[in-house]
Amino acid sequence: MSEWHWEIHPGDLLDGLPPEALKEFDRLAHEITVRDSMIYLDGKNFAGDTPGLRTETRGMLMVYYLTDVRGEKVVFLQVSWFG
Repeated sequence: MSEWHWEIHPGDLLDGLPPEALKEFDRLAHEITVRDSMIYLDGKNFAGDTPGLRTETRGMLMVYYLTDVRGEKVVFLQVSWFG
């Protein structure tokens, strides 16, 4: 079973976001993590090139993230809320 998860860096990345933004971020972070876990099935044993910095938007939310395939995690580096 996969141990994929997401995390934020730096640790205070979500500080100051309104509740609506936090709720949308949580949904989007979960969706991206599940999707990447299904794309990179080898996880820790992955031997190919990993994706670089990516962005995703959902409504008024935009996130920048990296997928650490071998670490089986998605790391969110920047969150912007345009609300």
